[in-house]
Amino acid sequence: MSAVTAAARAHADDLAAFVAASPSSFHAAEEVARRLTDAGFTALDEEESWPEQPGGRYLVVRDGAVLAWVVPAAATPTTPVRVFGAHSDSPAFKLKPRPTTGRLGWLQAGVEIYGGPLLNSWLDRELRLAGRLVLEDGTAVLAATGPLLRLPQLAIHLDREANDRLALDKQTQTQPVWGLGSADSADLLGELADAAGVDAARIRGYDIVTADAARGAVFGAGDVFFASGRLDDLASVHAGVVALERAAEGFDAEHIAMLAVFDHEEVGSATRSGAAGPFLAEVIERVQLGLGADRSEQLRGLAASWCVSSDVGHSVHPNYAHKHDPVVQPVLGSGPILKINANQRYATDAVGAAAWNGWCAAAGVAGQEFVSHNGVPCGSTIGPITATRLGIRTVDVGIPILSMHSARELAGVSDLHDLALVAEELFRR
Repeated sequence: MSAVTAAARAHADDLAAFVAASPSSFHAAEEVARRLTDAGFTALDEEESWPEQPGGRYLVVRDGAVLAWVVPAAATPTTPVRVFGAHSDSPAFKLKPRPTTGRLGWLQAGVEIYGGPLLNSWLDRELRLAGRLVLEDGTAVLAATGPLLRLPQLAIHLDREANDRLALDKQTQTQPVWGLGSADSADLLGELADAAGVDAARIRGYDIVTADAARGAVFGAGDVFFASGRLDDLASVHAGVVALERAAEGFDAEHIAMLAVFDHEEVGSATRSGAAGPFLAEVIERVQLGLGADRSEQLRGLAASWCVSSDVGHSVHPNYAHKHDPVVQPVLGSGPILKINANQRYATDAVGAAAWNGWCAAAGVAGQEFVSHNGVPCGSTIGPITATRLGIRTVDVGIPILSMHSARELAGVSDLHDLALVAEELFRR
């Protein structure tokens, strides 16, 4: 068992703070923007004209997505882009219309399942509500409560077979409690309005999700483990932010370094702020136009560009080894993973594998590979979507974790730091 370095431990502690500040995709985008602004990046408005590009650090936020980039001083109309892509959303429960419900003296929240959460992992945890409120004048404000809700499990005395076949009804058994009393005299949106410091009567719309209230923690023999909510995919977002901050200092590469954080990956990415939407293509085009590129030069720049799509993957599970490929078995603490699928559910090919392995070697990081068991369906990522939308070379990578889509997932401390080191190498070289 290799020792966890002080730098890796510090990275994990910073990730814990990042996740705590990012209970929703909207908070995550704002936290990325805040950190990069503090690092000298300039925030741009999509509705305004943008300054000339060479030598600049810029970022733009769209809903729960954010793009940030650094342009070298010697950039030309054909300068390629190197994108490190991730997503800001995670499986959760999302507030329905008329969310204040309840019965039998309990106040409950009307929620709908967002993405594919591991439902029973959300039982008996204190949960926050977080997201955005849109007011009558169109202003959007962020709101986040402290611990407010809980999905209490039925006692074993009342369900003697719970340990044999626990299965939650998605409508009747996933509505969390948040207080006592009558729904007629309570207002869940009022709790959110108080948290945001606005009048509840001004709310005209909202996008609000649940998040585990517990802070991320390092533990295990030698401090090798890190447990937290929303590691899928805030672990990648955080790695990308750290890498871009570091690479931006004295940046003199022959490409544009770009961080792309999308929303809605967990529900298919088909939104204006998702990877299947136009956000990345529009921003790259505006950057190229700022460099004076014509259409031919834009395409030449894209042809030489790269996207590294970073999302979590499965570590081999010691209690369920039969669910994994019998030979390719990544494990926590042994480095980031290269994700491969014969049916292109991941965008990695031989060229991408060679490039990724080169960046790992240059960063001094050991890598692993991931491929699914032939009998277990493979998920997908923003990688194939980005490759399809833009036609740029794309490789899918990430870190191995356990408990994917749980309310609290498990990663290796050293892997988190190693991913940031390779991302920095991608940006710099």
